[in-house]
Amino acid sequence: MTKRGPTLEDVAREAGVSRATVSRVVNGVRNVDPGLQDVVRQAIETTGYSPNGAARSLVTRRAETVALLVSGAGDGFAARVFADPFFGRIVSGAVTYLRGRAMHPVLMFAESDEARRQVVDYLRRGSADGALVVSLQADDPLPQMLLHARVPVVLFARPPQPLPVSYVDIDHYQGGRLAAEHLLARGSRRLAVISAPQDLPAGRDRLAGFRDALDHAGRGPVPVVEGAFTLDSGAAAMIRILEEHPEVDGVFAANDLMAQGACQILREQGRRVPDDVAVVGFDDSSIAVTCRPPLTTVRQPVEKMAAAMAEALAGHLQGSASGQTRVVFDPELVVRESA
Repeated sequence: MTKRGPTLEDVAREAGVSRATVSRVVNGVRNVDPGLQDVVRQAIETTGYSPNGAARSLVTRRAETVALLVSGAGDGFAARVFADPFFGRIVSGAVTYLRGRAMHPVLMFAESDEARRQVVDYLRRGSADGALVVSLQADDPLPQMLLHARVPVVLFARPPQPLPVSYVDIDHYQGGRLAAEHLLARGSRRLAVISAPQDLPAGRDRLAGFRDALDHAGRGPVPVVEGAFTLDSGAAAMIRILEEHPEVDGVFAANDLMAQGACQILREQGRRVPDDVAVVGFDDSSIAVTCRPPLTTVRQPVEKMAAAMAEALAGHLQGSASGQTRVVFDPELVVRESA
């Protein structure tokens, strides 16, 4: 005969409380004294009780699943995402938070209009309780589609257009200032920028912070070539900068991949980094350490930001957070060998 597993009654007996109290704790009902919650959770651990997921979802009307959505456009979209360590850091931070709260992430891609419709239908059916969204394009319709479908959602980064939506971001403007101030402090005077796309708030703010720091120091206008957050775009931008401004002695690239591309071109053209041209990146991804030379960069605490996204979404799902949640982290300059 198969031995039965522990039941709610077993947990209630172990905890010395009623079956109804155990049920409320298991189902996440908030009107239970915190002390009793701790007693019940200890009893659950002692007895080895495991709630029936299907039955619990009928009570809570929750799937205990969160969609982690990466929304962009174009062929080869998923491959580009996996090639950029930035997205791995987002996944790591979100998953670490969710796992500790028995919530399960589902990674989804929305690279086309049809894919976006499928994602919204999936969420509207209740297959996941909410969505953490990383959007790669300024005119991405997915956040608005999710809001219209009344899906709880938190974005990574401030949306380009005003939306009544929660988000987590970093102070990109201050990050740009940190990069400029460091290059000036080390003696670079003929500066150039490989900017992020200017249709994104992050791209505009990083460039504005850099320019304002130069203005404050009495420096003139700085040449700017726009990149696309990719290694190839950073390399192409560096080639153009050297052709048009061969006297350049300091470069701010608005992410580490573009900074790596810039360093590759500088080496190929016989420019020493940092002796001839100093380079500062942005993100502090794994690329910053493996780049030749290791990058001085502006750190985004991406894992903490992703965890904050998941925490904000959990707050909305549990009813402990109302309205829009906006969390903005401070950047930090990490000095290595490139500048």
